[in-house]
Amino acid sequence: MFWSVAVSMFLKFRVIFQSIQSTQLNTLIPCLRLLRYCHFDSKLGLNSLNHTSTLAPIKPQNNVAIFWDLDNKPPNSFPPYEAAFKLKTAASSFGVVTYMVAYANRHAFSYVPQVVKEQRKERRLLNQLENKGVIKPIEPYLCGVCGRKFYNNEKFMNHFKQIHGREHQKRLNQIESARGKRRVKLVSRYAMKMQKYKNAVRSVLTPKVGYGLADELKRAGYWVRTVSDKPQAADVALRDHMVDVMDKRRAECLVLVSDDSDFVGVLKEAKLRCMKTVVVGDINDGALKRVADAGFSWQEILRGKAKKEAVSVVGRWKDQDTLKRLEWTYNPEEEKRLCSKVAAFDNYESDSNYDEDEDENEDGDFEGIIDEGEADGMEKDAAGAWWELNSDPEATS
Repeated sequence: MFWSVAVSMFLKFRVIFQSIQSTQLNTLIPCLRLLRYCHFDSKLGLNSLNHTSTLAPIKPQNNVAIFWDLDNKPPNSFPPYEAAFKLKTAASSFGVVTYMVAYANRHAFSYVPQVVKEQRKERRLLNQLENKGVIKPIEPYLCGVCGRKFYNNEKFMNHFKQIHGREHQKRLNQIESARGKRRVKLVSRYAMKMQKYKNAVRSVLTPKVGYGLADELKRAGYWVRTVSDKPQAADVALRDHMVDVMDKRRAECLVLVSDDSDFVGVLKEAKLRCMKTVVVGDINDGALKRVADAGFSWQEILRGKAKKEAVSVVGRWKDQDTLKRLEWTYNPEEEKRLCSKVAAFDNYESDSNYDEDEDENEDGDFEGIIDEGEADGMEKDAAGAWWELNSDPEATS
């Protein structure tokens, strides 16, 4: 009877103890419940939650600035947007592109290349043949805004101008006349429609001035600046902007699109400041390419060859930087500082040696002073010890 009662009490205490322990674990460490639902890598274990310890450090990349001299090197034979985008893609191989600037006077933006003139002339001839019914397009002209199809280009253009052009102008007038919150609401409401119109109008309407160079470069992300019509105004403004970027250390690599030899001094100054320079121009043996670290032509930019070669160029730059760190350079100030330290150390050693010599001399002076008792002992030692027998008979007699 006694043993049965004891066993039952032991089982009850065991159950109570287990319940108390489970409640303590649930209250103190509630995140342990999630461990059964989580899976960790066997190599990392629980420390895999902290990814910062396992990730490799991110290497800083160079900042790249693009400076485009449109007066000297406009994209005449290439579409402006395509040329600007390819240039940005090639420059991104040297680092992160942070600045994209283009300078020109108003004549550069109003100029129409010969290729564009021939295309417009062919388009007018095709319009005349379509109006007479001589030819018919294989595929209809599709409106990018409403989706209507036309088999006559002039009718398609009239439709776009009269309907979509007027709607776009109404939206602009409403936004200009509105103020405050109403203006913000109108901009957000018409944002998609206005963007859709801008994307469609590029291939339909002909720009009133030039061939849309400034608009296409802005669409590609470039900051376009129009300077005065004075001679060399664009070169001076572009040179000042490059110097300002170098002074403020906003870029470590400069990409110059020009063949003008007036920029040789700026490139030399950039190299003196340990900056990398890249030139894009059509003159293979020009003055700029001889000074710059790397040079490419427009054909290499558009074909993607420059982006492939940029990998080897960057690798060569890294090797040069490594060699510069390893090579010895003479620094007069550092040499003077080291010489002064060596002279001070030599003076300190000579002073310490002199002090040691003086201490030895002082110790010798003290040793020269002998008491009378010590002198008698020394005489006795010289005569012989008391236990030694004197074998000389003359001395005994």
